[in-house]
Amino acid sequence: MHIDWAALGSVFGVSLVATVALVGLFSLGIIGLSKRERAAESGGSAVLATTTAYACFAACAAAVAYGIYLIVA
Repeated sequence: MHIDWAALGSVFGVSLVATVALVGLFSLGIIGLSKRERAAESGGSAVLATTTAYACFAACAAAVAYGIYLIVA
């Protein structure tokens, strides 16, 4: 049995980068929603924060959908 360590390392690296990126995007979405709530409490407008939050969540959903597509195809 032969293990291709270079391919295994490549898969590990891509997985790590993708995981950190998705967690970062989701965290930015949560931060955007919390800023929206703070702005609503103070009577301000938070259109940019809301738009950014929804864009981050959409990017996360797109990445998950692409991953499922890669698994199924």
